[in-house]
Amino acid sequence: MEKAVFGGGCFWCTEAIFKMLKGVNKVLPGYAHSTSSGQAGEEVIPTYELVSTGTTDFAEVVYIEYEPKEIAYRDLLTVFFGSHDSTTVNRQGNDIGPQYRSVIFFTTPEQEAEAGKYIKEIPGAVTELVPLDKFYEAENYHRDYYENNKNAPYCQVIINPKLDKVQKEFAKLLKKTYQGDTLGNPLDKWENKLTPEEYAVMREKETEAPFTGEYLHTKEKGTYTCKGCGAELFKSDAKFDSGTGWPSFDEPANLENIELKEDDSHGMKRTEVLCKQCGAHLGHLFDDGPTGTGKRYCINSVCLNLEEK
Repeated sequence: MEKAVFGGGCFWCTEAIFKMLKGVNKVLPGYAHSTSSGQAGEEVIPTYELVSTGTTDFAEVVYIEYEPKEIAYRDLLTVFFGSHDSTTVNRQGNDIGPQYRSVIFFTTPEQEAEAGKYIKEIPGAVTELVPLDKFYEAENYHRDYYENNKNAPYCQVIINPKLDKVQKEFAKLLKKTYQGDTLGNPLDKWENKLTPEEYAVMREKETEAPFTGEYLHTKEKGTYTCKGCGAELFKSDAKFDSGTGWPSFDEPANLENIELKEDDSHGMKRTEVLCKQCGAHLGHLFDDGPTGTGKRYCINSVCLNLEEK
């Protein structure tokens, strides 16, 4: 896993954009700066209120963890430069100030060389290229801002057009979540293909009521697949009775179809389990399993289909 840090305007936009890319496992909004702020020996801790004054050297950025075997750093650069204006100084549209400047914080000499070469290819580019000193994660309410505020005017007017552009121009770099499901339907049309309960769980990350799931007590042999896209998720041999009220598995059938994400919702720290192929929410992972793996994948029945042997 490697990391990259980009500043291309409001981090609500850049977070939403980079979350769409395959091979990207984590995107966090936050702040970084290129020179020392404050007095010698004194560390200035950025806040949204402070950075928004435009009087600091901090920029709004996104911190990205990505798998280079799935997406190259140059691909990230391509999307970065393709989704913001790198020729305007301290400005992206109506967002004005040094906190919105175009900047790349490189984390390796290889990134510095590749980003430097890319910048030279763009006429009039004013993008800064500086080493990453330290990344400061933004306040919690900024995280997943677009996902949690899709109907807000800023998301409708500013972010949506950028996401549409990325989907059209960089389709090959997108996770299948943002390309459409196996039936060729955009995922925002899933409400037409799923029951209200299935949609609430798989798309809105709700949880089915305990001890009500279709597969809670199922003992038939076979493979459990994703109801959204048909991806192979769990073998019946990995299923066990955890007594929690939801189907539980000690390991996936195919790790390439499972995505894990930190989940701080509802005042708890958990690990969310998603289908990596279509983005459907499946459940959560816990480290209290009774088998040798020590894992308990607690999965909602409504997310699954069982293909019996």
